[in-house]
Amino acid sequence: MCTSSSLGPEAYSRWRASDLGRVTEFLEHRLLLEMLGTVNGQRLLDIGCGDGLFANSLAKKGANVIGIDRNALMIKAAGVRNGPASFLVAEGYALPFEDEMFDAVTLVTVLCLSDCPDAILREIHRVLKPGGRLVIGELGKWSIWALYRRLKGVFGNKLWRNAHFHSKADLYDLLKGTGLRIRRFEGAVYYPPVSFISRLLAPLDHHFFCRFGALGASFFALSAEKNDDVSFSGSMNPKGLFPLQLRGKQTYHSNTDFGSNGSTALLSAIFRC
Repeated sequence: MCTSSSLGPEAYSRWRASDLGRVTEFLEHRLLLEMLGTVNGQRLLDIGCGDGLFANSLAKKGANVIGIDRNALMIKAAGVRNGPASFLVAEGYALPFEDEMFDAVTLVTVLCLSDCPDAILREIHRVLKPGGRLVIGELGKWSIWALYRRLKGVFGNKLWRNAHFHSKADLYDLLKGTGLRIRRFEGAVYYPPVSFISRLLAPLDHHFFCRFGALGASFFALSAEKNDDVSFSGSMNPKGLFPLQLRGKQTYHSNTDFGSNGSTALLSAIFRC
């Protein structure tokens, strides 16, 4: 059984209410948006969308966005935002979508909290269109932040005790044989987790510290492209095994709803196109 840890919406709110959280999230989102490039008119899937802030920011740039999260409380919080994106409760390792549905997929701080990264990447490969883009955002392994989080785990924090921090080499290894060709890698958030230092050093993050790559980066992003010539080996996870909740409609779909016609009807309703 694939397992993962998660936070609640209140943790996101507390983080953004702090100076450190606001500065750090701005730098992370800026890097992710640069990696994605133009999204206007494209279909995007945000896996592990949390409370929907990033998914809605993508939708405001003209993308047709679905955000999914395994945590129903997160999806409820995302729906309260009343933004342009749509949201579903779903698992990343068994996506309830037809093959080759999306132009791009974002996967932000999901692999570090999951025990089944291979299954998630397999599903991403399946739902991406040929030439489609994957952008991964992950927590760096070799940083002061990682040390701080590991210490919190040692002293009882369940989230960080079970987390898997990745290096650049770790991510490259994960993507080997997936049919996803790496295009770019870049780090961000090189300052320690101290509020006043973050305000001082944040302006240098993008233009100077990024030269260090993964070394010292609390956060990094990787972009990859689906390679038409390579298939992800192994059996695909079956679609439609998990109940899904459509934002704002409190509608649940059983596995009988997700045949070819049912899944296409759901996506047509979500994308409204």
